[in-house]
Amino acid sequence: MPLEPFRRGPTWWARGRVEYLGAAITDYYRCSTGASEEAGAWDWCRAEEERQIRRHVLGDEADAQPLAKFTFADAVLIYKPSAADAGYLVPILSKFGSLPVADITPKLVRELGEQLYPDASTDTWVRHVVTPVRSVINNAHDLGYCAPIRIKGYSKEERVAQDQKRGRKSRVKKTPGSWEWLLKFRQHAPKRHAALAMFMFMTGARISQAVAMHPDRHLKLDEMLVCIPAAKGHDDRWITVPQELVTELASLPLIYPRGFDRTAENLRVFGFADRSSPRKGWARACKLAEIDLLPFHAAGRHGFGQEMNVRQGIDEKAAGEFGGWSDTSLMRRTYTHAEQTTEKIHEAQLRGLRAAEQSTKLALFSSPEAKRKGKA
Repeated sequence: MPLEPFRRGPTWWARGRVEYLGAAITDYYRCSTGASEEAGAWDWCRAEEERQIRRHVLGDEADAQPLAKFTFADAVLIYKPSAADAGYLVPILSKFGSLPVADITPKLVRELGEQLYPDASTDTWVRHVVTPVRSVINNAHDLGYCAPIRIKGYSKEERVAQDQKRGRKSRVKKTPGSWEWLLKFRQHAPKRHAALAMFMFMTGARISQAVAMHPDRHLKLDEMLVCIPAAKGHDDRWITVPQELVTELASLPLIYPRGFDRTAENLRVFGFADRSSPRKGWARACKLAEIDLLPFHAAGRHGFGQEMNVRQGIDEKAAGEFGGWSDTSLMRRTYTHAEQTTEKIHEAQLRGLRAAEQSTKLALFSSPEAKRKGKA
């Protein structure tokens, strides 16, 4: 556990280990802080954590002489990354750790993406390098340690050039899920995979939200309510679901994910340990059904957005609120897709033509009989 103070007689002591990016980097502490007040003990713990993390990142010389300038490693020390960002920061620290923040330019950051991930797309460079670096430095700026940084994304030309270099196209058009796909999938999917696909398609929930659901904390099926767990800035939210989905969820047995202790706390609605757990059974069901292997997000959240906005014509405000989009323009931009483009355009053109012919009493093409009458 991280360092924390506890009272022992007239003074406060510290116990725990110093952790960095979720891993312990010191032995267990059980020592006096020398403080007579709890606030002073907390100050000692924080100072000791910063000292040990700096030593871990920069080496023992970090204790011998104070850093002359505020470095990227210093900025990371005062940043609280998400689990994903913590993983992205590890290779970045190996390159930028001892570099003064003032010397880190947007060009340097953009070039680091290619250095660390030469076979990845420019979108991956943004997600794994540009965004974490920008977040770390701008957090330090908010706290008064350094100037902010602005890093522009990669251009379309750069994206295409990198795709050609690695021999793969990025931003491949997603095929959204549909009722037809879901019905075929469910014919060959195991029970919990079938329920998971149905749940995501009918609610717009992400795979990470669905697999995290607990039957006691997230279901009130007698009231036709389910709770979609918090994600991406949204709090937990309860929604009313149709009877078909209530029946499906109620039919699921109580399941403990593989490898979890069999305690009530570890129950999960769909019985999966994490977002990767359903992948093998999902792929097998698609193969048996002879349907496209749609990723979870495309089959679920993209399918919900497409079904509501494009196929059924539900207003985006209602679809956005139910599906958990605070920005409906994002839903419209990213989660709706063109379908049957040629047929729809042709039908629309002909509808316009027929209406115009009816209103003007004119025809686009005159019949042979009309032409002969005109000549007479």
